[in-house]
Formats: sequence, structure tokens, C-alpha cells
Amino acid sequence: MNAVLPDVSVTDSAPALHPLEWVGMQGIDLPVTVAEGGYQRQLHARADVQVDLPLAHIKGIHMSRLYRLLDEVGNEQPLSAGRLRALLQAMVDSHSDCGSQSARLRLHFDLLIRRPALKTPQLSGWKSYPVRLDALLQQGTFRLNAQITVGYSSTCPCSAALSRQIIEQSFSAEFGTSGAVDAAQAAAWLRHNASLATPHSQRSEAVINAELHSDDAGLGLLGLIDITEQAINTPLQTAVKRADEQAFAELNGQNLMFVEDAARHICTALGREYRQLSVHVRHLESLHPHDAVAWASGADRHAGGGPL
Repeated sequence: MNAVLPDVSVTDSAPALHPLEWVGMQGIDLPVTVAEGGYQRQLHARADVQVDLPLAHIKGIHMSRLYRLLDEVGNEQPLSAGRLRALLQAMVDSHSDCGSQSARLRLHFDLLIRRPALKTPQLSGWKSYPVRLDALLQQGTFRLNAQITVGYSSTCPCSAALSRQIIEQSFSAEFGTSGAVDAAQAAAWLRHNASLATPHSQRSEAVINAELHSDDAGLGLLGLIDITEQAINTPLQTAVKRADEQAFAELNGQNLMFVEDAARHICTALGREYRQLSVHVRHLESLHPHDAVAWASGADRHAGGGPL
């Protein structure tokens, strides 16, 4: 006959009578499926999951119950606001004996998207976008937020102006006293000297935090990324040939930006569609050994700006 296994979380009392805001687990490996707009892929995620413990005398929650419920997210059904809300409600219900009224889930994963080259037909490569999803069910109110990191290139307007001045001065020194300049002569000079000075540019990143529309069947992550990249207009590239690299150089030249410009462009573009929006941009400077940063928020502004 099998002996009954002890369960001290039920039989023992808490050593100190104090309610706990959140109790659960972090860093659970989990496959998740993202499907939206013709895109569908199973991705490796890490999950953090917790419920509240308002009853001060309860020694501990039932973590295995949370784990088993979370494991259902690992099937091939796509993530959606509805599925996440139902999961959190099931977690709350599974801990009615603990008095739980709230549950939360955080998912970390990289959204892997194939991106085409700018010019070369049928040339493309994979690009990764780090995503953090935060789902919260608190006393019946559900909220879903996404944090997405989008990489791009930024070319400094000040550096571009200084570089143009050097080229202008060199051109004047060469042709200033010769009267009319033949177009072929000018073109030949530019071919060899237009890069006497070049503006500095750098890999940059935008971290977007936005409340997702909880009534959507999917999550809308690709739309959030696409709007961000279109607002900046200099997204990082994957596979390239010379024609693509030249097109990328042209995009950078036509979209000069300070870190302030980037933050404003993104916030303006996303603010039309997303609630509780915040944007943090970082230019990993090639001129300096430190970064340039800026924060912006959408309609729901808060005092104090971003974190230091």
C-alpha cells in the first residue's frame, strides 16, 4: 500500500503572518507559436509566472499547478490575448484555496523574421527581434503589454554637415578660380574626392513598450515592428550585395537623424495606434565611447522621463 505523501504547504502554517504580492517561478523553458499576417513560427521562450498570496496564514502556493497550466501554452495554438487571459484566469481559479485574485505572466522570446534585400531579387535573410510580453490579470482586469527591440542605422546630421563643408572647400580650392566647370571634370573630381570626409553612423536600437489591443485574435507584434522600421526608414539589413549596400547608404544619407529625431519619429508613428506607449532609443556612438539616448511617451505621459 502506498503511503500518503506529506504536503507541508497545506499542513504547516506560515512562519510569519504576512500576505505576499507575488509568488511563482521564473525562467521556465517553453515553446510558443506566433501567427499573424501570414507569419507562423514556433519559438523558444522563457516564462515567468506568478499569482498573489493574500491569505497570510497559507504557507505556500501550488507551483506544480501553475507549471501544468503554463505547459498548455506550449502546444501549437498561436498566442493571442484571449488565450493569455484564459490562462491567467485558470491560474487564479487553481489557487482559490490560497485566496488568489491576480496572476501574471512574462514571456521572453526572439521573433525571427525573414527580411528581403533592398534591391537584389530573391535575396533575403533572417532577422531577430527580442520580445517581452507581459500579461496581467488583476482582480478581473486584464492588460497585455509588449516590449520589442528594433535595430536600425543612424547617421549624424551634424557630422554630415561638417563633412559636406570639407568637400565643398576642397572643390572650391580645385575649381574656384577656373571659371566655368565642365560637368565631366566635376563628376571625375567627385568620384575621387566626395569621400574626403564621411559622416559617422552607428548601429542603433529602439525599445518600444506598448499596450496591445486585448480584443485582437493575434498579438500584432509584426505590425508594431513594421511601423517602427517605416518611421525610421533605415532598418538593419541581412543578406546584401553591392546594389543593396549602395541602396542602404542612400537611405542613410536621406534619413539623417539625431537620437532626438529617432525618438520623435517613432513615437509619432506609433502614437496613432497604440496605448500606454513609451519609446527608448539608443545610438551606440562611433564618435564617442558612450551612447546617446532619448525617451518619449505617447498620449499617457508621465513625469520624470525614462530610467537612468
